[in-house]
Amino acid sequence: MANNTNLGAAKAAKNDEFYTQYADIQKEVNAYLEYNPDTFRDKTVLLPCDDPEWSNFTRFFAQNFERLGLKRLISTSYAVESKKYKNYQPTLFETSSAWYDVDKTRIKGKIFELTRDVNGNGHIDLDDLEWHYLEGDGDFRSKEVCKLRDEADIIVTNPPFSLFREFMEWINEVRKQFLVIGNINAIHYKEIFPLIRDNKMWLGSSYFNGGAAFFIADATLYDPDKMSNQKNAYFQNGQFLWRVNGVRWFTNLDHGRRHEALQLMTMKDNLRYGKNKTLRDRGYIHYDNYDAIDIPAVECIPSDYPGYMGVPDSLLDRYCPEQFEIIGLGAGDLAKEIGIVKNYRGRSDLAYTDPVSGKSSCPYSRIIIRKKQ
Repeated sequence: MANNTNLGAAKAAKNDEFYTQYADIQKEVNAYLEYNPDTFRDKTVLLPCDDPEWSNFTRFFAQNFERLGLKRLISTSYAVESKKYKNYQPTLFETSSAWYDVDKTRIKGKIFELTRDVNGNGHIDLDDLEWHYLEGDGDFRSKEVCKLRDEADIIVTNPPFSLFREFMEWINEVRKQFLVIGNINAIHYKEIFPLIRDNKMWLGSSYFNGGAAFFIADATLYDPDKMSNQKNAYFQNGQFLWRVNGVRWFTNLDHGRRHEALQLMTMKDNLRYGKNKTLRDRGYIHYDNYDAIDIPAVECIPSDYPGYMGVPDSLLDRYCPEQFEIIGLGAGDLAKEIGIVKNYRGRSDLAYTDPVSGKSSCPYSRIIIRKKQ
């Protein structure tokens, strides 16, 4: 992967703008259309933190405006100074417009809208985008972008990961539908996990390859001396692609995969025929400080255990709300809410005594679930 120190430095500099590839957007949106062809029909879609000059979100939704049946597409972008571009050069799309003003471009955000066939060619697409400057710098928290949020039906974007928590709070203030990209670790946030627990938010339909996504990044971040694996940070067709681990789609739009139940074996069959070595070596272990058993991997979830189970976060990639009930999270203040008393200093508040070594240990992050009867 790209060197974590280098990535951390980029984020510290607020340079965590990673642009999503067109194919990844297309794959995810198509999954919702397969489940419900009218998912976006007659809807107003807002793309904040976006810019069709750089981002593929606006390009995708504009090019597919008619296929999706959209009523209105709105995209807003930040001012140049707000984004702290190092070598910003305005595009021909911008400079050829009658609206272009070199001073306003520096300090004002832009709004792009698509509602009608502007050029009269009989189709509504990217060429019909209309734009003008915003009053402010385009920050999603500004009054004018909040007003656009209130008018929208669905919000779609790849927000800066450093602002993910705040961005989701901004969406949920008005309970809009959304499809956004974030890091899987966000499920541990006290503002995010309750939404997942209560089935108000879930992971999207498509997987990024290996749980990581290749984003289009600022080429000035490329430093061959700091990249540990050139295959995961490279140039392709003039774009710098950067692999970022732990990336997921987060949404409250329904899709078919979340209703596909896992095929489970009984506890006895898992121990006898299962391929998980950890489970075979130690069996199912009960926690010392909570009435639940530890599940080392999703494939080890038994079909015949009626009580609470602590499962890895990866369950959320295959979580079916008709099959399981999410009880809580096994760490931090959220663990206290479900009665987990911390008695082990480690990565989790849950603890068990290993039957092989006899030592007290704690699993990696666990979600407490119960199988629905």
